[in-house]
Amino acid sequence: MDKLDQLKSTDRLRHMCEDFCHNSVIDAALYNKYGVKRGLRNSDGSGVLAGITNVCCVHGYVMSEGEKNPIEGDLIYRGYSISDLVSGALNDRRYGYEEVAYLLLFGVLPNEHELSSFARLIAEYRELPRYFSEDVIMRNPSPNIMNKMQQAVLTLYSYDSDPEDKSAESEMLKAISVISKLPAIMVASYQALRRFYHNDTMVMHQINKDESLAESILSTLRDDRAYTADEAKLLDICLMLHAEHGGGNNSTFTCRTVSSSGTDAYSAYAAAIGSLKGPRHGGANIKVMEMLEHVKTGVKDWNDDEELSAYLIKLLRKEAGDKSGLIYGMGHAVYTLSDPRAVILKSNAMKLAEGTEFEREFKLLDSIERLTPGVFKSERGDIKNICANVDMYSGLVYKMLKIPVEMYTALFACARMAGWCAHRMEEMINGKRIIRPAYKAINLNKEYIPIDKR
Repeated sequence: MDKLDQLKSTDRLRHMCEDFCHNSVIDAALYNKYGVKRGLRNSDGSGVLAGITNVCCVHGYVMSEGEKNPIEGDLIYRGYSISDLVSGALNDRRYGYEEVAYLLLFGVLPNEHELSSFARLIAEYRELPRYFSEDVIMRNPSPNIMNKMQQAVLTLYSYDSDPEDKSAESEMLKAISVISKLPAIMVASYQALRRFYHNDTMVMHQINKDESLAESILSTLRDDRAYTADEAKLLDICLMLHAEHGGGNNSTFTCRTVSSSGTDAYSAYAAAIGSLKGPRHGGANIKVMEMLEHVKTGVKDWNDDEELSAYLIKLLRKEAGDKSGLIYGMGHAVYTLSDPRAVILKSNAMKLAEGTEFEREFKLLDSIERLTPGVFKSERGDIKNICANVDMYSGLVYKMLKIPVEMYTALFACARMAGWCAHRMEEMINGKRIIRPAYKAINLNKEYIPIDKR
């Protein structure tokens, strides 16, 4: 095809796309007319009730006499507050993600022997199948780690001796296997990206089965394998906080929806990863870090509340930053007064940041968190409660841990896999019906036109 034919082909495609867009636009007023709740959200921002779960409760407000009353947020795994789970691990000077994964999968807190055995099982399953890295990851590197992780999880289907076995025992083994292997897949995918897209040296380390999952991530990621206990404990806290967040978040609902069709576990988990990749879901901490860079260059005195507030107003007016009109890291669909994940992560991260180059940046984010509600009220007359969410601080934590930005959302997926697994198995046990919401069709009946008269 010569250049003229290419141009004609492009023009035809452009006109076809214009037709598609013209015939696909829906009048926004019709959503109210037919009572359609966009995004499965009620008018007050709460989610449409679509299911029942024993796995997790995201608690951010109470309803009283039809009104939404704000409260301090809580995140509850199988009946246990995330604050207590994190505190328990820190007080015992141990890693907590394996305990959280056990709790989510089995519904009970493990005793010392059960936790030790489970952690060992996670470590044993961590190794990827022979030549998996070379054949699945290295041969076809991806510029986005999430896509490679999604493909790799789907490919694990081919390495399973009975991938369609949906018995409880088989589903549990598949869950443990994927939870264990996903961090190794993530690191290998990053190393491939590093070589093929950054023209850098690729470093592949052997798995150390004596390390916790958090330790293993840092150990296999860093060229020299060196990390401190404080660094690994902070990453472990991140994994605990991101392990689960209720059945209604987009990726978990995707996992449950796909599972309700009766498909295999690998397809369901790959679908959840695809959902999480979206910037409206898993990539928010990257947007916070981009915003932070804009603030750092746009505000001369980071300690001047008046100057910082003025810049935040510019962000809302789409005059600064990425011109989106958003202050990233602020606000949540459920939490009103506080996001417990942000509270926990902020307090633990600030301890590690003290006296380092990152201390000023953490304090700047703290100031943005403190000033934003007032800015919203003065600029938009908005008196609703708005709090920092976990993304406000997680990106800077990862930066402090020397984790590359390409891995931010991938780390989220590694942590959340435990929650996805728990929800899939709950759906398989209790769902019994394919999830199939209705859509109102508004197209009119048209008389067919013969092709020679079009």
